[in-house]
This record gives sequence, C-alpha cells and structure tokens, in this order.
Amino acid sequence: MSKVLLAMSGGIDSGMAASILKDQGYDVIGVFMRLNSCSDETKARKIAKTLNIDFKVIDLRKDFKKLIINYFLEELKKGNTPNPCVVCNELIKFKLFIEKTKKLNSDFIATGHYATIKNKRIFKPKDSSKDQTYFLWRINNLDKILFPLGDKLKKDLIAEAQKKKFPVFPYKESQEICFIPGSIEDFLKKRIKSKKGNIIDEKGRVLGIHNGLWFYTIGQRKGIGLSGGPYYVIKKDIKNNSLIVSKNEKFLIQKEVKLKNINWINKQKLPIKIKAKIRYGQKEVSGILLKKGKTIILRFNKGERAITPGQSAVFYKGKEMIGGGIII
Repeated sequence: MSKVLLAMSGGIDSGMAASILKDQGYDVIGVFMRLNSCSDETKARKIAKTLNIDFKVIDLRKDFKKLIINYFLEELKKGNTPNPCVVCNELIKFKLFIEKTKKLNSDFIATGHYATIKNKRIFKPKDSSKDQTYFLWRINNLDKILFPLGDKLKKDLIAEAQKKKFPVFPYKESQEICFIPGSIEDFLKKRIKSKKGNIIDEKGRVLGIHNGLWFYTIGQRKGIGLSGGPYYVIKKDIKNNSLIVSKNEKFLIQKEVKLKNINWINKQKLPIKIKAKIRYGQKEVSGILLKKGKTIILRFNKGERAITPGQSAVFYKGKEMIGGGIII
C-alpha cells in the first residue's frame, strides 16, 4: 500500500482529498502545516479523526514569515505587486513540506489543489471555476505529487463533506491572501513606514500627496484620494517616490511585457503561440512568446490593460499549463 502525506488545512478541499485517497486504497497521513493564524488546526485534526487517518503537525511559522511574508513586503517596497500564493506553493507546500516530512518515508505528497497531473505535466481541472493551475507554475517533483480533486466538482465535494459531517460548516471560501485576515492597508501600516510623496499626472503636474507607493497598484481607480476624476494609477516611480496617474485609460494598455524567472513544466521552443493569464481570475489572452536577445517577451494579439510588475504570467496550450514567468 502506497503511503501519501496529505497537506490538511482544515477546509473542505484538503479534507475531501484525504477521503478520496483513502477510498482509493492509499495509506493517508494528514499533515497540518502551522503557517499563520488563519490556519485551522482544530478542524484539520477533527477531519482526520472523522476519516480515521493518522495526523501530524509541522511548525513552519518562522519559515513562512521569512520566505513568504518578508518576500511580500520587500516586493511591495520595490513597487511590485507580489504573488505570495505562487511563492508559497514553490517554497513551502511543495518544497519545505517534503523536506520536513522525509522521516515519514512517504511515496507521494498530496494537496487539495484543483489541477490534474498526467505524465509529469499539469492540466486544468474538471471544475473550471476552481482552476488553480495559475499558482502551480513554479513547482517541481511532479512524479511525487497527487492532486485528487482534479476530476471533481466543488459542489459535489461540498455535498459529500456534509454527508461525512466534516466540521467545516457553515462554509465560506478561503480569503485571497491567507496571512492578512483583515484590511491589507491596516496590515501594511503596521509593517512598512509611511513615505509620503507626490501624486502627479502624465504631464508632470502635481495633483496631491500619497502616503506610500505600496498602498497602490497599477490600474487602481478607487482610493487614490483625488477629486475631479476618475484617475487611474498608471505607474509607480520608485526613484522619485511619485505616484503617476491619468484620466486616460490608454496609458494602461500594453502590447507586450518582459518576463523573468521563466519556469517550464513542459519546455517549448520559442517563438510559440500561447494563451496566457496575467493575473488570477482573468480570462486567458492570446499571444506569442518569443526571445529578444536574452530577454523573454510575451507579445499580445491585442493590447492588455493594467499589466502589473511582480505578478505571474502563466502559459497555456489548450488545457495544459506549460510554464510561466514574472512580469518585469
């Protein structure tokens, strides 16, 4: 019987993943990773007890703070919009998790992600509304990973969890950034000093004062604090500590972007026509991935709005997620 270490969060997805694997004949051990105050160890433990599987706990709070929260804050200071879920999957859930549990001698690890692995390649799940492939472009060791929810629908899993009387109801979806339980602005104010600067328009005219560039993102319209708008954030000038805005949305449109830190799940020869997601929850857009000298360029068939440095551009061919890169 193959042994599987299942990362349990205390939610429906990981709980049902454990249940499915057990029904398939695996020896399942539930492992709870202590990462932040938003994780629910008590619920995870109760679900493991309900399923009659072994339950372990590993404390990764220091690692999470160092590798994820600090990364998040440093990227904001640089003027970027970070993607902590992508980095957490790479460094915590599919790296440290494996390293910290080596003594348990498992054959596989598993999570409750909605994705499918076939022949060391990653594909979209059956439930397109829950597709999480966007967050998985930097993981490796695919021959040792199981995604048991790839061929399931979330609504069916919720119904099954109710039948099993999992202690997760009333049910609500997990929040976007797991380590920020409240307002992101309040979170940042406690951790990054305010640094006031000018808000200027595209012609260099000073319109107002901002409290810190990290409170804004490209394309933002609300919360800028200017009258006579609407104004859109079109650029963050880190060198001069200036927030650049415009009433004209044309300044948000780009035909191409530069990428760095490319990781291939299924390596391709360039140039290649692809579909790409440039933020989670967005529809895929058509484009060409090509190389200019040593630089990788993603050129869109149509201009795309509010492309944000620091976010991930993830590449698709049909239902397969083939890789990704960081937008510069």
